[in-house]
Amino acid sequence: MDGGLDMMSGLEKIRGRFLDLLVTRQQSIAHHAVLAYESHTLDEVNGNLAAARDILHQIAGTAGSLGFDDLGNAARMCENEIVAHLNGPDNDLALCPDALLVQIDDFVEQCKGMLH
Repeated sequence: MDGGLDMMSGLEKIRGRFLDLLVTRQQSIAHHAVLAYESHTLDEVNGNLAAARDILHQIAGTAGSLGFDDLGNAARMCENEIVAHLNGPDNDLALCPDALLVQIDDFVEQCKGMLH
């Protein structure tokens, strides 16, 4: 019985750590999205989108296994939209589509809702 309690307290610690990291991760995602939107060079736009994609990938990979299924699915959707843009026909233009920025913003707001 004690092993089950230890496992549960361990899982709760991991969930707590995930939520602690989520604070800085959602801030970083928002920061990279704004930089991508405001940048004027292809490298800056795509570099910031790639950085946001990588953070979203980390969240998507962990959230579901910790019971945050909705957050994990939302992170994966944002990640996939960024990947589609970076691999799409406009990937050689120095722009961050408005719709992508809105989707990222929605994800950041979802994070804020979980954290409060």
